Amino acid sequence: MKIGIEAQRLFREKKHGLEIVALEIIRHLQKIDKVNQYVIFVRSDVDNTCIQETENFKIRQIPARSFPEWEQIKLPRAIKEEKIDLLHCTANTAPLFTSVPIVLTLHDIIFLENTNFKGNSYQNIGNIYRRIVLQQVISKIKKVITVSYSEKSQILKYLKIAPTHLTVLYNAVDQSFQKMDSSSTEIIRKKYKLPKEFILFSGNSAPKKNTKETLKGYIEYFQSDSSPKLPLVVAGAFEEYLQSELDNINPPQLTRSNILPIGYIPFHEQPAIYNLASLFLYTSKRESFGLPILESMACGTPVITSQTSSMPEIAGNAAHLIDPNNKTSIASGISKILSDTIYRQTLIDEGYARAQQFSWESTAKELLTIYTEIYLQSR
Repeated sequence: MKIGIEAQRLFREKKHGLEIVALEIIRHLQKIDKVNQYVIFVRSDVDNTCIQETENFKIRQIPARSFPEWEQIKLPRAIKEEKIDLLHCTANTAPLFTSVPIVLTLHDIIFLENTNFKGNSYQNIGNIYRRIVLQQVISKIKKVITVSYSEKSQILKYLKIAPTHLTVLYNAVDQSFQKMDSSSTEIIRKKYKLPKEFILFSGNSAPKKNTKETLKGYIEYFQSDSSPKLPLVVAGAFEEYLQSELDNINPPQLTRSNILPIGYIPFHEQPAIYNLASLFLYTSKRESFGLPILESMACGTPVITSQTSSMPEIAGNAAHLIDPNNKTSIASGISKILSDTIYRQTLIDEGYARAQQFSWESTAKELLTIYTEIYLQSR
């Protein structure tokens, strides 16, 4: 087979969940498949060394002024020129006009469920584009892959798709996420001026990330009694939004001075950040998978996450579950884990074991089986 993989944003400098998943899939396909030919279609950007060409993996950079131009005009031309047998689109949408069979990874359908457009303009435009394209292209897709059974049930509610055309393939954790000694983490502590002990929260300005309620929960924890409290380190490229939320909440100055934004953390530095943290908050309202849950667990850091959507499915019994809409639930979870050493160690041990149950190699093998089945059906 000659397989095309759409990974448009793979070379972007600040990678997020979709790019990380595509990168891991490609790397593990390179390990297990030396027979089939692959063309990785990417948009030209700065991080062009994150994957390397091999004998049967070609990288084709396609410049474009916008994502719609890249996906709907430039990509179909490149597919025809490369004589692709099958195309795997990795990020929720696909070309509307191409004759090759398509496998689509549909990470989530939040953009179909959410109609209030409370995000920023970039998020809103992206949601409108995905909504329009997906509803037109879904009937042409040969196989849809999603990342949790929770998301599968949502997809079946919103889209006219046969259950047999929808498969769950779990994400997993890169091997760099592991327990590290202090000699490896102190460089990162000094770089970001991190305190000796802290609570970690990572998010963005999207409403689903639940920043406001998480801040309220932390403030309630901080003010709960006179015992020493850990600062909250906030990672993510959304400092302006964070400050605006704090302005709206208006916590006392002592509390506010213990909320420390550190900006976007590059992927290769994230394992050290998790290792340094005493506790990780993943208090989102809605996720299709929740990769940071497993990343934190693999690093030996206990996790608080939400009892909604996919998060209980991915966390299993290895995280403390909270109501993301209830600041007291968040605050009491923080207090319990930081004060109950036996409970904390149980979460650490169970979390580490839980993370090991997910494998990128297994996912890549299942994906290769899907490619083969679709290819044979189309001949």
